[in-house]
Amino acid sequence: MKLRDWDRNLKIRLFGEGMINVLFWMFFPFMAIYFSDSFGKGMAGLLLVLSQVFGVLANLVGGYCADKYGRKRMMVIAAYGQGITFLLFAYANSPWLDSPMLTFISFSILGIFGALYWPASHAMVADVVDEKDRNTVFAVFYTALNISVVVGPILGGIFFFQYRFGLLLTAAIVSFGIAVVISTFIRETAPEQMDKKLVKDSSTKWYGFMKEQLRDYKVIVQDRVFLLFILAGIFVAQTFMQLDLLIAVYLSESVPEQSVLFNIQADGKQIFGWLIAENGLLVALLTVYMTTRMNHFKEKTVFIASCFIYTFSMLVFGFTTHVWVLVFAMFLFTMAELMVVGIQEGFVSRLAPEHMRGQYFAAASLRFTIGRTIAPLAIPLTALVGFTWTFSIIGLLAIIAALLYYVMFRLREAKEEVVHQSVL
Repeated sequence: MKLRDWDRNLKIRLFGEGMINVLFWMFFPFMAIYFSDSFGKGMAGLLLVLSQVFGVLANLVGGYCADKYGRKRMMVIAAYGQGITFLLFAYANSPWLDSPMLTFISFSILGIFGALYWPASHAMVADVVDEKDRNTVFAVFYTALNISVVVGPILGGIFFFQYRFGLLLTAAIVSFGIAVVISTFIRETAPEQMDKKLVKDSSTKWYGFMKEQLRDYKVIVQDRVFLLFILAGIFVAQTFMQLDLLIAVYLSESVPEQSVLFNIQADGKQIFGWLIAENGLLVALLTVYMTTRMNHFKEKTVFIASCFIYTFSMLVFGFTTHVWVLVFAMFLFTMAELMVVGIQEGFVSRLAPEHMRGQYFAAASLRFTIGRTIAPLAIPLTALVGFTWTFSIIGLLAIIAALLYYVMFRLREAKEEVVHQSVL
C-alpha cells in the first residue's frame, strides 16, 4: 500500500505525530539526568517509576474511552491536554521560575495524556486500513517514530540544556496546532456502537464508568490467546529493553579501549554510541522492507524465530568484547526487532473485536510497560552472577517467550478449527 493511497486521516497523523515525536525525544532522554541532578539518583528512580505507573493506568482508561467516546475525540482531548501541560512544563523551566517538582508533575501529566492518545491512534489505523495492508502501515509509523528517536536526542543535547524554555514552549505550540488540525480535518472512524441506555446509566452514577470498564477488560483477560500474547511479550521485552540498560552498562564497564579501524581507538562508551547509531539507522532504513518480507511467512514462524534470534544476540553480547563481533550482535538484535514490529500490531487488530480495538491496543501495550518496569533488575543481577550469566538468563527468557508464542498459536489454531467446523 503506497503512501498516496493512504486515508487522509493517516497522512495528517503521520506528519503531525512525527513533529511531536521529535520534540518529545528532544527532552525525554535527558529527564533521568535532570531528576538525578535535582533530587538524587534514588529519588529520581522512584519518581520515574511513579510517573510510569500513572501512565499504565491512563493507558487502560484511554483504550476504554477510545472505544466508548471515539478515536478522534480522545486524540483531540489528549493533544489539547499536552499543549496545556507543555505550557506548565515551560513555566517550571522559565526565566521566572525554576521548579524541579513542578517539572516532575508536568512530565507525569504529559505521560498520562500520551497514554490517552496512543490507543485511539492505533485503533484508528485498524479502522481505516484493510487487514492485508495494516502491517505495512504500522511499520511506516514505527519508522517515523524511530527517525524521531534518532534525530530528537541529537537536537535535544543542544536545546534541552541551553534553551529548555524555548523548546518546551515550541512543543506547546505544536501540540495546540496538532489538536486544531485533528479537530478540523480528521473524521471519526470508530464503529457505530453501544447500548445508549448503558451509556446513560454509566454517566449518571460515578461508579458506572469504572464498573463498565472493568467488565470490558475482564472479557479481554478471558481471551486466552491474547493473554498469552501479553505474557510472551513481557518475557521477550526483557531482551530489547536492555539496549540502554544491561548492554549500555556492559559496554561501559567491560569493553576495553581497542583499535576499531585504521588505527582509530574507541572505548566501550564510544562503541556503545556507535551501536545505538547502527540500531537507529537499520530501523530507519529497513522497517518497511522487513515487514513486507515477513508478511510472506506464517506469523507463528516469525514470532518464534524473532525470539530465538534475540536469544542468540544476547549470547553473542555476553561472550565477546571485540568491537566487530558486537556490531554483528547489534545487527542480530535489530533484525529480531524488525521482524515483528509491523506484524504484532496487525495481529492485535485481528484479535480485537471492532468495538473494543482501543482497549485491546491499550492492554497489548502492557507487555512494554510491565517489561520496562522489570528490565532494570538485570543491572543488580550482574553483581550476583556476572555479565555473561546475566546475558544468558535474558536469552533464556526469550526462549520462554517463544514457547508461550507456540502455545498461543496452537490455541488460536484450535479455536479457528472449532469455528470452521461450526460453520460447516
